[in-house]
Amino acid sequence: MADVVGFVLAVILGFVPMLFLAGILYWLDRYEKEPKLLLGGVFAWGAIVAVIGALIAQILLGQGVLILTGSAVAEEIASSSLFAPLTEEIFKGLAVLLIFIFFRHEFDSVLDGIIYAGVVALGFAATEDVLYYFSSYAEDGLGGMLVLVFLRFVIFGWQHAFFTAFIGIGLAVTRLSKNILIQLSAPLVGLGLAIFVHSLHNSLLTFLTGMAGLSAAVVFAWTGWLMMGTFIFWLIYREKRWLSEHLREEVQLGVISNHQFQSASELFGQTRASLAALGDGRFHQTRRFFQLCGELAHKKRQLASLGDEQGNQQLIASLRAELAQLSAGL
Repeated sequence: MADVVGFVLAVILGFVPMLFLAGILYWLDRYEKEPKLLLGGVFAWGAIVAVIGALIAQILLGQGVLILTGSAVAEEIASSSLFAPLTEEIFKGLAVLLIFIFFRHEFDSVLDGIIYAGVVALGFAATEDVLYYFSSYAEDGLGGMLVLVFLRFVIFGWQHAFFTAFIGIGLAVTRLSKNILIQLSAPLVGLGLAIFVHSLHNSLLTFLTGMAGLSAAVVFAWTGWLMMGTFIFWLIYREKRWLSEHLREEVQLGVISNHQFQSASELFGQTRASLAALGDGRFHQTRRFFQLCGELAHKKRQLASLGDEQGNQQLIASLRAELAQLSAGL
C-alpha cells in the first residue's frame, strides 16, 4: 500500500508542476498560439518516447564503458556528463524536428521553436521526476521526496526546457533562412549547445561535491534562465512589432477595424478583448480572430522574406477572407 501511495504522489508531484510550467510557456506565446494538440503531442513524446529511448541508449552506452574499463566510477561519470546529455537532447530534439518537418506551416518564428522545445523537455522532466521521486520515497520516505521536489522543481524546474530550447532556436533559424549554410549549420549548432549546457550542468554536480557543486549548478541554472527569459521577452516584443507592421495594411484594406488593430497589436489588448467577449458569448470567435491576426502577420512576413514558399500567397488570401468575416461579426 505504501508503494502505491508513494507512486501516486510521485506522479502528481512530477506531472502537475511540469504541466504548470508548460502552461506558462503557452501563455508566453502571446500573438500566435501553437495548436494545443501539437503541444500535447510533443509533451507526451518527451514523457514517454524520449525517456524510454534515452534510458535504453544510456544503459547500452554505460555498459559499454563498464566492459571496456571495468570501472563503475568511469561508467557513472561518462553516463552523467556525456551519455545523458547526448541521448536526452537527441531524443527530445526529435520531437521538435518532427514538428519542423511535418507541421512546417506552424513553425513560424524563433519563439515557436522555443515553445515546442520547452514543452517536450517539460514532458521529459515530468517522467524523470516521477522516477526520482518514487525512488526517494522508497528510500527516505515522504520527507526525502519533498526535499527532492524542492530541488528539482523550485531550484531546477526550468533546466530541461532551458537545455532543449537551443534545439528549437536552431531549427527555427533554419526555417526562417534562405542561406543554405545557415540552414545546414543552425540545427547542429543548436543541438551542440543543448548538449553542452546540459553536460556542464551535470558535470558541476558530478565533479564538485556537496554545497559547492549545488551552488555552482544553481548559479549556472538561474543565470541561463535569466538570459533565456530576456531573449524570450525580446522575441515577444519583436512579434508585437511584426503584428503592428503587417496588420496596418489590413485596416487600410477594410479587413479589420482600427479598434480591432489596436487590440490585436497591444501586449495585453487581446486578453482584455477576450475577457470582454466572455459576457456576450463571443469568446471563441474573438480568440479565433486574434489567432488569425497572428497567423496572417507571420505569413505576410514570410512571403516578404522567403517568397511564396509552400503557398504563402494562398494562405494569406484564405486567412484574410476568414478574418474579414469574423471582423464583421465582432
